[in-house]
Amino acid sequence: MMKLSGLAVIVSLFSIFPHYSQAQESLRLNSVKEFADAVISKGKSNVHPQAPLLADGIDPRTGKQMEWIFPDGKVAVLSNFSAQQNFMRVLVGLSNLTGDEKYKQLAEDNVRYYFNHYQDESGLLLWGGHRFVDLNTLQPEGPSEKEQVHELKNAYPWYDLMFSVDKQATVKFIRAFWNAHVYDWKILETSRHGEYGKAQGKLWDNAFEQQPPFFATKGLSFLNAGNDLIYSASMLYKYNHEDGALVWAKRLAEQYVLPRDKKTGLGVYQFTQALKRAETTDDGDTHSKYGDRAQRQFGPEFGPDALEGNMMLKGRTSTLYSENALMQLALAKSLGKDGEDIKKWTLDGLIAFANWAYDEDSNTFRPMLANGSDLSGYVLKRDGYYGKKGKVLTPYPAGNEFLLSYARAWTLDANPQLWKVARGIAKGQDLGDIGEPGGANSKLNMATSNKEPYAIFALIDLWQSSGQKGYLELADKIAQNIISTQRINGFFIDDPQYIYANIDHIAPYALLALEAAWQNKPDAVAPFLNGAGFTEGAYRLQDGSIRYSTRDDELFKLKPGEMLKPNGKR
Repeated sequence: MMKLSGLAVIVSLFSIFPHYSQAQESLRLNSVKEFADAVISKGKSNVHPQAPLLADGIDPRTGKQMEWIFPDGKVAVLSNFSAQQNFMRVLVGLSNLTGDEKYKQLAEDNVRYYFNHYQDESGLLLWGGHRFVDLNTLQPEGPSEKEQVHELKNAYPWYDLMFSVDKQATVKFIRAFWNAHVYDWKILETSRHGEYGKAQGKLWDNAFEQQPPFFATKGLSFLNAGNDLIYSASMLYKYNHEDGALVWAKRLAEQYVLPRDKKTGLGVYQFTQALKRAETTDDGDTHSKYGDRAQRQFGPEFGPDALEGNMMLKGRTSTLYSENALMQLALAKSLGKDGEDIKKWTLDGLIAFANWAYDEDSNTFRPMLANGSDLSGYVLKRDGYYGKKGKVLTPYPAGNEFLLSYARAWTLDANPQLWKVARGIAKGQDLGDIGEPGGANSKLNMATSNKEPYAIFALIDLWQSSGQKGYLELADKIAQNIISTQRINGFFIDDPQYIYANIDHIAPYALLALEAAWQNKPDAVAPFLNGAGFTEGAYRLQDGSIRYSTRDDELFKLKPGEMLKPNGKR
């Protein structure tokens, strides 16, 4: 008779009993340990192994670390600490659940090393969208040939850990972050790009005058950049008790609320519009200096409401009602009574989006303007920022990331509309019927093929709010699907054909959170905020040509034999 290894026995038991968790070390926990150990083994610098820094991507078959190729042909091993914050949360959670302190120690060492080596005189860290460290040299680099600026968008660094390791340096960073990204405090003009080395100004002591919605500015007030400012200042208030930081955090958060459409309550992705500084007759040139890009492309048909901030299209709604919503719900919970207004703004937005955009029959969201105009089936009349002439705007699936938003919102406010959307999305995502509000009469699909980490986080939230263990058992089935289809040599990877595994993958994070739930230790793992850093800039292709806007997620999706093409397609 064939003998099974210890892990194989657990796998066998797990497949027979989806909720089996009585083994000395569960399959969930064991897989996360193997993942962390694999990253530690293969992710450190091959030239400077004494440094704690890690590569962003690793080929799980060969151990080769993912590289960035600069326009001049120079090659660097990509290590961007802003794109490793979920992994830091996994490391500390793993120590909390196993008692093995080496994982937490590595996370703390990374924070300490980054502060000691890559914090400029102003306080900014050399990380983000346009800066990283080359593991071969341990020198800071910039992938953009145009401007090596500071940028965080939907990153949500783990400030809890940073404050615990070096409070003074973290305080200095957050102050510098605001100082660099607020261009004009009086009107709260912000930008995703911040200047390194900038002398600190008056910060929270600046005067402020509320401006009308969508006033024109040079800086683009994208929510995916503003939310990192909101989050950081709120953490500064929490850990350093700076009242002014919370005032300005809420002030910025409210800028995205005040321009919401008065009828629908929808919006907004940005609270300003681009200041027109030049003229052009070329619809294909979408530079913001020519004015608001939505107005240029949709204005003739939809009038003055057709502004970038009012475009409720795929991607922008993910920022509004997934990434930003999760972050602000976490803030509201963390801040208690100090976060009540943030909580209300977030819940109101989610309910408005449910009322106006969600179609339960098809489990989709309608592309819209914030004023309620349904853009489903609309054919673009001209080239522009939102696509080429002739492109048809269509409803898009309500995915697991939105399921998580509505499930988590329900944990803070038992509003039936929130549950209705969560219930509809769960059905659409092959999870079965989560039941009536609170979980009664559920008919969960324990044979689901769903393998999305977001769904695990959502089911944990539903369990915490209802006490229904069936949600955890369903999450176990999803965990089994992930483990059996998305692992190679310990690493987690969305598609086994991809070359590189991302060490910041959220699957091990979800599995660890699920393990913590089964152990009744939910606080052992940091709340999931759906943050993720990235790297973007100029990249030299194999034919020698240069792509001036290349993102690391494109590199993570490459398969053997594929290469990036000049037009952005593989």
